[in-house]
Amino acid sequence: MSIDVRPFDGLGHFKIDWLNAKHHFSFGHYHDPGRMGLGPLRVWNDDTIKPHTGFDPHPHRDMEIVTYVRSGAITHRDNLGNEGRTVAGDIQVMSAGTGIVHGEYNLEDEDTQIFQIWIIPKSRGNAPRWETRTFPRGDAAGTLVPMASGQSGIEGAVEIDQDATLYAGTFQAGHRITHPLGTDRGAYLVPARGRIRLNGVEIGARDGVSVENVEALDIEITDDAELILVDVPMAEAA
Repeated sequence: MSIDVRPFDGLGHFKIDWLNAKHHFSFGHYHDPGRMGLGPLRVWNDDTIKPHTGFDPHPHRDMEIVTYVRSGAITHRDNLGNEGRTVAGDIQVMSAGTGIVHGEYNLEDEDTQIFQIWIIPKSRGNAPRWETRTFPRGDAAGTLVPMASGQSGIEGAVEIDQDATLYAGTFQAGHRITHPLGTDRGAYLVPARGRIRLNGVEIGARDGVSVENVEALDIEITDDAELILVDVPMAEAA
């Protein structure tokens, strides 16, 4: 059994005038050979974006990029003609496929906080696409809701090209949940807020925890919490 806690204060850090970013895995100028991802999960960035700023147009290819909005809103524009605004508690998914050029902007009057999560797809050269979806907040109370998934049998989630699922939920202190995993899969879990105890290990707000070779996750909510969990296969990504 492997449970590796990555405290928020020890994450990779990049800061400029409009962006304050923490990196759970190696990204950009932050490189740690021990933190290159988990299975096909390659990037988990915790970004705070100042009002009326953002990421100018830039390209991607062959990557599933999920943006979970923690507070504020993010506005997406791309060269396919897609444009949309995603608000706190919802997600957008961009399958870069053969190539896409996009910009991401905080057009609000307050900071926007997002998790940017990159997952290596099963196949290369797919047609690029983008989708945003609203998940009623009440549906995410007291349970882990699948929001993006390519796993067989998962319904109601935005499709991604990988045998992986991103779950999110809000929980009151004292709640306890079990998430079946299996020793052939891994999980990366971050409380966006609040504190939890995972299989007896204390996890604080915005800490990351990487889990491998565990049959099930036993999650005890010690403070009111918002959780994001990505469940991935541990076989090498295609």
